[in-house]
Parts: sequence; structure tokens; C-alpha cells
Amino acid sequence: MTETEKMLAGKIYDPSDIALLERREWAHAFCRRYNGTDETDIKKRRKILDKLLPNRGEGTYLQGPVFFDYGIYFKTGKNFYANFNLTVLDCCPVTVGDDVFIGPNCSLVTPVHPLRWQDRNVRFKEDGTPFDYEYAKPIEIGSNCWLASNVTVCGGVKIGSGCVIGAGSVVTRDIPENSFAAGNPCKVIRKITEEDAIQLKKELY
Repeated sequence: MTETEKMLAGKIYDPSDIALLERREWAHAFCRRYNGTDETDIKKRRKILDKLLPNRGEGTYLQGPVFFDYGIYFKTGKNFYANFNLTVLDCCPVTVGDDVFIGPNCSLVTPVHPLRWQDRNVRFKEDGTPFDYEYAKPIEIGSNCWLASNVTVCGGVKIGSGCVIGAGSVVTRDIPENSFAAGNPCKVIRKITEEDAIQLKKELY
């Protein structure tokens, strides 16, 4: 297996592999280009995202700045929206459904580092190249979800459709669909039901 194949399969891999290193540098360069654009540069932004995020759905909008490790392993459905400072470390696939809103300063992070420092610390190859051992776990976010500001979703987590994740939450375990969940670590507070529907009054029109 190549190091890329190991990474995507959730196996221990060497992130200093030249193919992975070049792909990250390429993605980081496109992030910098996107972050240097104005919001009114719609065509320019679209061209950049066509390269950086080829698997995005129709209607995807990224406020920027954005930060992706690879970009090509991030997939969204239609009408995806992310506010300022979206960070996606897509060392394993990150899959997002339709009509998902993400608030400012949110992170979707698939990498996992060993707990023991003996396994985690940087080591060196015969040619002096530094490297460490890492592995990653995929993230799945269902349709019709809202992640409020400063939410971190860790690798291996699945968030069901129709969920709201409260501000500042750190999601370390699966969240069932139609749940309001919050906290660090994030826990289900309650189900979202018809009683949560906004009652629009005539004076709002």
C-alpha cells in the first residue's frame, strides 16, 4: 500500500511521504489564494474551489479564510455554508450532507496521534528527514445540520441528520439524528421536535 492508501484506510502512515507532502503544499497554496480574494470575486473564487474542493455540492459557500490539508477528501452536498475560519484536516474522508450550516471558527479534524509519547514523538529517517507516526478516522455529518461557532468535530465521529451542535462543543462521539447536543465533551441535551418550530407572527412580515 502507498502512504496515501494507508492514510485513507485509517492505518498508521508516514505524513512525510513526498506524495502527501506535495499534495498538502498544493492545497495550502490554494487556500492562501482563496483567502486573498474578495467576496465579490465570485468567478475567481469558483475557479480556486474547482481545484481545491472538486467534490463540493452545488451552492457551496465558504466565507473564508479557509484551511484544508488536502481538500480532495472533503465532500459536501448542496447548499453547504461555512462562516469564517473553517479548518478541515481531511487526512481521512470528511463527508457532509445537504443544507449544512457551519459557524465561525469550526474545525473538522480527522488526524489521531498516539497517546504514548514514545510512539508520538518525531523521529528521523536515515537521510535525516523528520517524521512521525499518525493515523486518521473519517467524519460524517448528515443533512440539515447546524454547527454553531467554535465547534470541533474529532475523527471517527458521525453526526446524524437534523442535528444542532451548540457553540464551543467538542464532538468526540456519535450524535443521533435530530438531536440538540452541546458541551465538552459534547453530549445530547434533548431531541429536536415540532415544539421547537418558530411561530411566525404577522408583525414579522
